[in-house]
Amino acid sequence: MKSSRQTAILSLVEQQDIKTQEELAEKLRALGISVTQATVSRDIKELRLLKVMSAGGGYKYATADRAEHGISERFVRMFVDSVISINHSGNIVVIRTLAGSANVAGEAIDNMRWPEILGTLSGDNTIFVVTRLAEDAPHVVERFREIIK
Repeated sequence: MKSSRQTAILSLVEQQDIKTQEELAEKLRALGISVTQATVSRDIKELRLLKVMSAGGGYKYATADRAEHGISERFVRMFVDSVISINHSGNIVVIRTLAGSANVAGEAIDNMRWPEILGTLSGDNTIFVVTRLAEDAPHVVERFREIIK
């Protein structure tokens, strides 16, 4: 039951702009799935759904992958204009930016909520991104490089 309900939730947020938990609960009920607001809230947490900016300017629920694409629009513009280099050593990714750009870029990285990233520390032109494991750093660097292509 839980599995089928969560599958339905993922399908709904992929296909429609779901703005609130109440709206999601209504859509599930329309599909014949009986839910409470508390159940929907737990499912959202378990599925790691995020609120992202929709094309219309409001917020909607999205999977982490979709959220990454929503944030990456601003992220790409900023990175294309400001990133100078991306490298890593151990579990630290070092991103060099033009002067004054690192804080905004660090905030964008934090909002992406990648599970491999523990946190960021931004200065004026440098961002340290700490990954959970040293093995995660090359993967994170590659993801950043894919975003700026």
